[in-house]
Amino acid sequence: MYGSASTARQTLSPNGLLDEKKFRGKIGKPAILEDWISTITPLTVGESTYEVTFDWDVEIGLPGAFLIQNLHHSEFYLMTLTLENVPGHGQVHFVCNSWVYPSKYYTNDRIFFANKAYLPSETPTLLSPYREEEMVILRGDGTGMLEKWDRVYDYALYNDLGDPDDEEKVRPVIGGSSEYPYPRRGRTSRPPTESDPNTETRLSLVESMKIYVPRDERFGHLKKSDFLAYGVESILKFLLPEVEAIADDTLNEFDSFEDVMKLYNGGIKLPQGPLLDGLLENISLQMFKEIIRSDGEGLAKYSIPQVIEADLSAWSTDEEFAREMLAGVNPVSIHLLKVFPPISKLDANVYGNQDSSIRAPHIEEHLDGLEVDEALKANRLFILDHHDTLMPYVKRINATSNKIYATRTLLFLQKDGTLKPVAIELSLPHEDEKLGAISKVCTPAKDGVEATIWQLAKTYVAVNDSGVHQLISHWLNTHAVIEPFVIATNRHLSVIHPINKLLHPHFRDTMNINASARNVLINSKGILERTFFTGKYSIEISSKIYKNWVFPNQALPVELVLRGMAVEDSNAPHGLRLTIEDYPYAVDGLEIWSAIKTWVQDYCTFYYKNDGMVQSDTELQSWWKELREEGHGDLKHEPWWPKMSSVKDVIDNCTIIIWISSALHAAVNFGQYPYAGYPPNRPTLSRRLLPEPNTLEYDELKHDPKKVLLKTVSPQVQSLLSITLIEILSRHTSDEIYLGQRECPEWTMDPEPLKAFGKFGNKLREIEEKIVKMNQDERLKNRYGPVKVPYTLLYPSSEEGLTGRGIPNSVSI
Repeated sequence: MYGSASTARQTLSPNGLLDEKKFRGKIGKPAILEDWISTITPLTVGESTYEVTFDWDVEIGLPGAFLIQNLHHSEFYLMTLTLENVPGHGQVHFVCNSWVYPSKYYTNDRIFFANKAYLPSETPTLLSPYREEEMVILRGDGTGMLEKWDRVYDYALYNDLGDPDDEEKVRPVIGGSSEYPYPRRGRTSRPPTESDPNTETRLSLVESMKIYVPRDERFGHLKKSDFLAYGVESILKFLLPEVEAIADDTLNEFDSFEDVMKLYNGGIKLPQGPLLDGLLENISLQMFKEIIRSDGEGLAKYSIPQVIEADLSAWSTDEEFAREMLAGVNPVSIHLLKVFPPISKLDANVYGNQDSSIRAPHIEEHLDGLEVDEALKANRLFILDHHDTLMPYVKRINATSNKIYATRTLLFLQKDGTLKPVAIELSLPHEDEKLGAISKVCTPAKDGVEATIWQLAKTYVAVNDSGVHQLISHWLNTHAVIEPFVIATNRHLSVIHPINKLLHPHFRDTMNINASARNVLINSKGILERTFFTGKYSIEISSKIYKNWVFPNQALPVELVLRGMAVEDSNAPHGLRLTIEDYPYAVDGLEIWSAIKTWVQDYCTFYYKNDGMVQSDTELQSWWKELREEGHGDLKHEPWWPKMSSVKDVIDNCTIIIWISSALHAAVNFGQYPYAGYPPNRPTLSRRLLPEPNTLEYDELKHDPKKVLLKTVSPQVQSLLSITLIEILSRHTSDEIYLGQRECPEWTMDPEPLKAFGKFGNKLREIEEKIVKMNQDERLKNRYGPVKVPYTLLYPSSEEGLTGRGIPNSVSI
């Protein structure tokens, strides 16, 4: 516990005396938090233990909660309270993990409940008023400015990304309309801009740490220190090469692949001058110590990404290009091809004919002797299809300095279990968009200008996939969609509700990181707009995709079947037979999914003995109702929303929530630096279309293909900014809590859930051992690939740093 000079009122008892107005527990005499005491138990730096002596009243019985007043002038963080020698009960724990501000800021004393879970109907009568009043406080009244000591959870639209007073920063309000539907974010209560009452004012970068997030959702002191230290260190890394580039012959360009390698081989020193001085003025002394600690002198040397650690050129092979669709940073987009040629779902009345122009002669020589129909029937043709997602925006994007194609990539499953790309379609809209697409089909080539064109075609696909990954697979499908669950849970499920206790660890830091993202990453002219080809249309595009988001389809088994990557088979492990047996994301993911579901089932069936208990749970029902109607309100009329009327419903829905928050996020986040930390492998934007024959650019293509590639993809500054971003996002901080772990071992008094949680942890350790063995099996080529990077993104545990493994409990970075 941090701070001092506080008082704790003795515990409220469910068995106490009746209040004249309400049935309330008995409140004991106040006790003063007194001397700090040392113990033999080692404590994390910054933590202190204090002793409080209560005068025990035999009428108290089993303590149900305690009230606390902070009479100090500053806030402190209350971690736990443990009562020793409670008559008839022994030790009683209260897990608090909450900031307690001075009592002058509260109309009610802060209350903390014992670690006993109750359904609303089972809550001791004399404890119920306190449970209900606490929920009212957390919901707030939807009005007024929110201050840092407030604990209010409420909803708002994404109306804080743009600036209507700056023409270049005007952005539409995202959410709250059929044109731009979106999940809700947390309300921050900043006033509207003067010129547009529908747009919320923004904070400057310096003030960004002051953006309102309920205090208990903010980063802990260790994570905050790590996050800021890594962030400032990385910004310095970005600025220093930019400064050095001033003396470069080709400012803002990588002159060669050797130039790119300088990022990792280092040697750039801290330049002296106003640029550095100005930056350091905004860094606290402690922050500066963190930077010095982490890098000493240079600060300009990035870690070598795993994708080039063993081999500098293996990333560019067709095999690795295809393998990363199964085991890279975006393994959730590839589909089984069911119809040839591929067809479009875009409205032909608006976009004309957008069906694929790929035909059998393009690919049959690459199908190992099979005809297209035979390969199709044998489930050996796959597609990475970014055509329909991007085509509506290609014309607008290409009107900027960025130049892209809408792409389709066809792949063939070989007998050794690996994929090989057999055709890439590059499409542009006709000048009259209603006349459809103008497409070029590229096929594999090993020599001459055709080989260079093939390499460029793969690059355009990688650019598209990088954008879809960051905007859809990562931001939308984990960060954005989970925030309404965080808000609704705190508004409607009491801290002593068993489902709150189940889900709470999986919401840690999510609102905080999302607030930071709105301020520096996804905002107008933010890092994402500056570094990805989607530019100012980035969040708008993700809004269009959200229209098709379906909550029950986020269940891994369902999602795999929908993509044609698995079929239901009762004889197969987890009831699914994979279309590609060696699909690392799916193989490891199904193991993790199954472990999560077993744990959730063991937990939920302890509290819900029958469906009637689910239906009569008032908090659960109001939670699920508000989640649909408010949190994901733009989709509230969709018929696919699951019910919450049976024990199975509770298990299924909670399993999906935990999967999205933990394993899905880990799979699409922590591989970013290992794979995209080398810009040529995962470029984020392209600046040129394919050169046409009989042009100077085409001649350059023939004579210096590597230079043409570097001139096509992200330039130096954008690459460095992108690397800086993903280095931060790919790190585990020192206080990370992983799947199967809890902040406090005594998080519940109920022994059966504790036992089930222990079983869950043991199962995850078994999965870790299994993953290690599979990564050592040379027959499973997709787990290792030509780049020799083992698939560890769904390996549950990790150390801090850039490890390329580990599943944190929550979307916390």
